[in-house]
Amino acid sequence: MRFLSFHAGDGTTHLGVETDGGIVDLTAAGGADGLPVSATALAAGGPDALDAVRALLETGPPATSVDGLRLAPAVPDPEKIVCVGANYRKHSAEAGLPVPENPIYFAKYRNSLAGHGQAVAIPAATTQVDYEVELVAVIGRPAREVSPSEALDHVFGYATGNDLSARELQTRTSQWMYGKILDGFAPLGPYLVTADEVPDPQQLELRTWVNGAIRQDANTSDMVFDVATLVSDLSQAMTLQPGDLIYTGTPEGVILGTAERIWLRPGDLVECEVGGLGRLSTTLVEG
Repeated sequence: MRFLSFHAGDGTTHLGVETDGGIVDLTAAGGADGLPVSATALAAGGPDALDAVRALLETGPPATSVDGLRLAPAVPDPEKIVCVGANYRKHSAEAGLPVPENPIYFAKYRNSLAGHGQAVAIPAATTQVDYEVELVAVIGRPAREVSPSEALDHVFGYATGNDLSARELQTRTSQWMYGKILDGFAPLGPYLVTADEVPDPQQLELRTWVNGAIRQDANTSDMVFDVATLVSDLSQAMTLQPGDLIYTGTPEGVILGTAERIWLRPGDLVECEVGGLGRLSTTLVEG
């Protein structure tokens, strides 16, 4: 199943599910009979929440076109946003980094989340903005000290992400976070796709286009640490909660790895796509 979050007319954020006839507003349905009203509640509810959604859809509820909706991040309110650096072998090579022996983690925060189609401002603090298409894992069942073999059982679903980066801020110290936490620099969506539709997260195509020109074209099979390893490893240090996001790293083809280094600028349209999870569009504007 494919879910999305969108901004309603009253200023609240609603959860919708995609059907052949359009988007059904689950939040407007009132949460009756265990129906989830947010992406986090959906992830926490797991199979029971999905059963409630299926029961509602059997009644033939009204649907609306996605084209008329202003989308929010696919998961608007995660407790944690954990990102993984240098997690593709070819990307490590183009960035001049050694292949890591252990996962490299850094954090983003809710201020960085942006929805599909949302304009993201380039602030005056940076002139070196780069794109990074990423598979994002969304936690369902809480995960604490789980093994790699059971880790994917704790993943509710997946989404397309773009780990936008301000490179001169990222590299000014050994800690990358400052170049990663800018407002809007973690677009996510358009959809949250349930894990049953992604039988193997290590066999997904990743692509990025800038103004229609292909820039990244790779596969999640090039990950150094696969999704199961990342979930397991993180769960040794902290409890992963429903709705938590793991941006699992980007493949080769980023601007940082080119000789010209022509950075993103206002007016550029960046489109990212992972497998069948949907194409995520972001327009850069002047801050």
